[in-house]
Amino acid sequence: MANCITRHIPNTVTCCNLLSGCAASVMAFQSNYEAAILFIILGAVFDFFDGMLARLLGVSGPLGKELDSLADDITFGFAPSAIVFSLFKEVHYPEFLLPVADYFPYTAFIIAAFSALRLGKFNIDPRQSTSFIGLPTPANALFWGSLVVGGHSFLTSDAFNAAYLLALVLLMSYLLIAELPMFSLKFKSLAWSANKVSYIFLLVCIPLLAIFRISGFAAIILWYILLSLLTKKKA
Repeated sequence: MANCITRHIPNTVTCCNLLSGCAASVMAFQSNYEAAILFIILGAVFDFFDGMLARLLGVSGPLGKELDSLADDITFGFAPSAIVFSLFKEVHYPEFLLPVADYFPYTAFIIAAFSALRLGKFNIDPRQSTSFIGLPTPANALFWGSLVVGGHSFLTSDAFNAAYLLALVLLMSYLLIAELPMFSLKFKSLAWSANKVSYIFLLVCIPLLAIFRISGFAAIILWYILLSLLTKKKA
């Protein structure tokens, strides 16, 4: 039987994920986008290990599952919303949007709402044990963080504006809950035949990171979505 210390280890790691998301949000509101994405990545590391530790220690339970979703909505829902909120205050506004420019940044929190919907749906959807239906919230958060850090100069130029940003917010929010099968990177073996899609995905990721650097993570998420569309199977 797990002792009193052991059974709290996974939930402690989950809380570290939540705290990372809180720190990422504070950094985002201060327009410190580099620090924000670092805390999001740190949260993703904690998110990866909490479930693994729960299984290894044999202490999985309903509390851990609920706590994990709450932490994920902070780190991968609210934090990217905070990043986009701050970006909305920097982007160019076309003349027809100037009357609502002060209120427009709040549309960024659509991301947090749809992330919560996605996480709730994930918890009750038995189809998502080996793959995903809709874009995973960590992928969405990484997309926004890397896009804003790597493409900040373009996003705040006259070539881009708030209307385009809102359209992107709506598109990515929709993908969170879309009935779109997306592959998982879980390897059951190293055989090419069993993991062909994953290997193709990873091979393309290398040049994307080399070419685009930090923005390469946003490009990787777009590549992930595209490859899922090209290889989708009926869920």
